Amino acid sequence: MVRNTAREIAIHLSYELSFTDRPIDELLNDRLTAETFASLAGEDELYAQAPNAKQAEYIRRLVKGVEEHAAELDGYIAKYAKGWNFARIPLVASAIMRVAMYEILYMPDIPNGVSINEAVEISKKYETPETVKFINGILGSFVRQEIEQ
Repeated sequence: MVRNTAREIAIHLSYELSFTDRPIDELLNDRLTAETFASLAGEDELYAQAPNAKQAEYIRRLVKGVEEHAAELDGYIAKYAKGWNFARIPLVASAIMRVAMYEILYMPDIPNGVSINEAVEISKKYETPETVKFINGILGSFVRQEIEQ
């Protein structure tokens, strides 16, 4: 499994946070098992290979970080979503932007451009072209205004 696959799995799990009240550790312990990956492999090739320890730790760090900093990340999304009510933003798009923003803010070993590019590429699988542009615009504005000052 490569990092972009692990990132996409983290986005799936961050999206799932929107629909569950399960404790984060319980969710991650349940989802990051070889058995769960084997059961999902037929539905989505993303789950063809279970993560190794390093990849699982990366996924855990992202998902826990997104959960812990959700209010902060959502504040940034709302700030740069000019003309959009936060409630109108698709949940998948929000999960993608939260993961990218968390990486930008709290994982300095990952270049900002990589986080943005990966978010845009992943969003192309799940969102309309208009939403992909929206995600790219928000992340670009976020980096220019909040990070590159």
